[in-house]
This record gives sequence, structure tokens and C-alpha cells, in this order.
Amino acid sequence: MFGIDLSPRMIYWARKRSPAIEFRVGDMRALELPDGALVGLVAFYALIHIDERDMAATLRELRRVLAPGGLLLIAFHVGEETVHRDELWGQPVSLDFRFLMPSLMVASLVEAGFVVLELVEREPYPEVEHPSRRGYLLARSPADQ
Repeated sequence: MFGIDLSPRMIYWARKRSPAIEFRVGDMRALELPDGALVGLVAFYALIHIDERDMAATLRELRRVLAPGGLLLIAFHVGEETVHRDELWGQPVSLDFRFLMPSLMVASLVEAGFVVLELVEREPYPEVEHPSRRGYLLARSPADQ
């Protein structure tokens, strides 16, 4: 098990908080992993930072690194808006959070070659999370790829 993030600073904090886990700087749009290297991949609130024009290629890249029958679990904010933040937790940032429609994500996963196994939506936890619905999708790479 290991974690990947685009931000070296996020990797620094991940290593500091969880020293027993390996963390690497990397880009999910171009993973430095061989084909079929992973049996599972979790991307919680990561695809919300991918531009719409890059989503199909990113999903194909995730499928590429999954072994036949490998599982992908993603989580995202449900909707069609983009929320921009210039400050987060008292720190200056420039972040866009793209909300995603579950039906479009299902279609995108299928187009990228995944088999969608389950879709779950839930309401946010009051006073703890951003007030948006959450979507969770479980997909599998084809066993015969």
C-alpha cells in the first residue's frame, strides 16, 4: 500500500502523520507504474481536481495501472458547479473543486473500460463537511483485459 499526491508538501505531511506508509509525489494523469501493477486503487475527492477535458484520459490511466479484475473506488462531490478557494484552513491556496454528476461519472468509467459495480450517494455530515451530496463509485477493470 502506498499513497500518491501531486503536491510535495502534501506528501511531506502524509509521511509525517503516517510514517509507516510509503508516500510518493506523482500525477494520477501519468502514473509512473507498469501496466497492471495494482490490485486496487482508491481516489477519494481526487478526481474533483481534474479538468473535464482531462477526465477521460485520467480514467484510462487509472485502468491501465490496475490488474485484470482490479478495483477502483472513487468519491466525489455531486453536482455541476465548480467551487474555487483562495484560502483553506488559514492558508492561501488556489484550488478548484469540480463537482461531478454520478451519471456522467458512470458513463466516463464505462467509456474508459471499467465495469461499474455500485453507486452510492449520501448527504453531507452537518457542520463537518461542505454542504454537498457525496457520490461513491466502485468499478472493476475487466478480468480479460
